[in-house]
Amino acid sequence: MADIVLFHHIQGLTDGVHAFADQLRAGGHTVHTPDLFDGERPATIEDGAALTKRIGGAALDERADRAVADLPKDLVYAGISWGAATAQRLAQTRPGARGALLYESCLPVTGEWAVGPWPDGVPVQIHGMDKDPFFALEGDIDSARELVGIVGPERGELFVYPGDAHLFTDSSLPSYDGDATALAVRRSREFLDRLG
Repeated sequence: MADIVLFHHIQGLTDGVHAFADQLRAGGHTVHTPDLFDGERPATIEDGAALTKRIGGAALDERADRAVADLPKDLVYAGISWGAATAQRLAQTRPGARGALLYESCLPVTGEWAVGPWPDGVPVQIHGMDKDPFFALEGDIDSARELVGIVGPERGELFVYPGDAHLFTDSSLPSYDGDATALAVRRSREFLDRLG
């Protein structure tokens, strides 16, 4: 079974993020859910963006680094939207990553915004909606396609769902899509099961 760290989205560690983690746990996996916002749950994406600006990127990176410092090196890094960027950064820079699950976001692995190259042999699975204004229309889907192309079909998967919702995996938000989330969870568990 896998040891997973799941980073929350820009509206914080909501009940919906906890519920999503529980669905991964139901597959027999250990899921850690650090709260990088220290209990704050912004009401909107815009409020969350303001909070991250107030805290600062460097401080948030430090919080994430501390959250994984005492966890095993062979983690699966997972994140939802804003949290996927943190998961991807750690998967790419912290030695020993076992895999990555990126929901509703993906950073480029080449060019100006890249954290660095994708580590050899580390599998990745990415999920997002085809009309999501952030994932589909701000370039994340292109970064996801690039990453899957680099990793190859044996280790990289991109699943695109019909819809325009962002944060569709969070059952505590109006953007929740139960059918798409159920499919994303099933595919995620299959990915985790393949890791052994």
